[in-house]
Amino acid sequence: MSKNIDKHLVGQPIFKQIMKIIPRGIFDDCVRQLQADRYYKAFLSWDQLILMLFGIFSRCDSMSEVCDGLRAMDGKLNYLGMDISPAKSTAGDGLRNRDASLFQLFFFRLQDYFSSIISVSRKKNHRPGISFDSFFSIDSTTISLFSDIMKGVGRNPKGNGKRKGGLKVHMLTDIHADTPIFATITESRVNDRKFLRFLSFPKGSMIVFDKAYNSYQQFAEWTSDGVSFVGRLREKSLYEILDKPLYEKELSEKEFGVFKEEQIHVNYHEYTNSSVNGEETIIKSKEPKKACFRLVHYKDEKNRLYEFITNNWDISNEEVALIYKCRWSIETTFKKLKQNFQLTYFYSDSVNGIETQVWCTLIAYLLLRIIQIHSNSKKAFSTIAALIRMFLAEYKDLFWLVTESRKAYCKNIKGKNKSPTGIQLSIFASL
Repeated sequence: MSKNIDKHLVGQPIFKQIMKIIPRGIFDDCVRQLQADRYYKAFLSWDQLILMLFGIFSRCDSMSEVCDGLRAMDGKLNYLGMDISPAKSTAGDGLRNRDASLFQLFFFRLQDYFSSIISVSRKKNHRPGISFDSFFSIDSTTISLFSDIMKGVGRNPKGNGKRKGGLKVHMLTDIHADTPIFATITESRVNDRKFLRFLSFPKGSMIVFDKAYNSYQQFAEWTSDGVSFVGRLREKSLYEILDKPLYEKELSEKEFGVFKEEQIHVNYHEYTNSSVNGEETIIKSKEPKKACFRLVHYKDEKNRLYEFITNNWDISNEEVALIYKCRWSIETTFKKLKQNFQLTYFYSDSVNGIETQVWCTLIAYLLLRIIQIHSNSKKAFSTIAALIRMFLAEYKDLFWLVTESRKAYCKNIKGKNKSPTGIQLSIFASL
């Protein structure tokens, strides 16, 4: 068989082709808005973004590896608008001192910029059996750090070990598009429910989440705003069951599915924020309020029992269970982030540097998702990330790499059963 000699070469390395996807004007506008280059003459914000994305895509373990790797690309740095690779000390100072909010703001601006591509993906990947066009999932993931860097919950160490703390990435994802659309970073001890105050949803949306986000006041507010939700009820939750079950079915040991549906009332106190003498205080209502929800009992294939709570009375109880099953998509998003990008070793020991790396990782994830969607690639996300990592400095066509990138062979009938050459026979004889 003979190889296809088409190398699919272009005039720019893969990394430069990825950087061209980024709207430079929007990034410069973020820099001006936050005055991120005010105290810098050489190591500008754009240089730091290049440095961070290079380290993230190539999965470097330290800032030394990132700077040395860029230095090895000496003849290709002009493509990126850089003269030389920055020194390790310069890059470290940038991570400590340049506010991470620049990269946070740019991540959100990128979301808006690529919204048309994401919406196309949403329509294409609309999940069967789900009647909601706006379908979101909420969850968080913890990234372990030593508690002398960022305070937070952790375990008590054995012996002379350090107490581990960490940071928590709270995320809102579009389930149909399989893309994060909002995120924030807190200490890991911060309760998940506090993330809800950052969010607002259009009327008619469906939100799905786990037990960590149980808040009856929030549930009541979503109901009044016309926003639907499906979540799990905590084991010790207090509620009042009204009348007889709305639905009940006895399942055999091998059967699984919905076996009961009930109407419940819950009591909650309303909390409001108030400012007194310049200090924020939380005021609790004297009289409890009451809200009405559906409680769906479900048994899965492994005989595990679940209680789903929802405020939507129009969907079937089976669709309630299906909607919660779709929540797993946000878990796969966290898995993609942790498996394909470097979130084990951090390039800085400062809180600001760590947050900068996390926001740049989210930017890198979004760029790869846009490449995957725009190219209609059938390759897995992990495969695309690995290919880009291996060929980051090569002059190959980016979209060919993520869609084809396999050596093509053409059939050659005459050469199928060739006799061994003299060299091959001499090798066999020496064995």
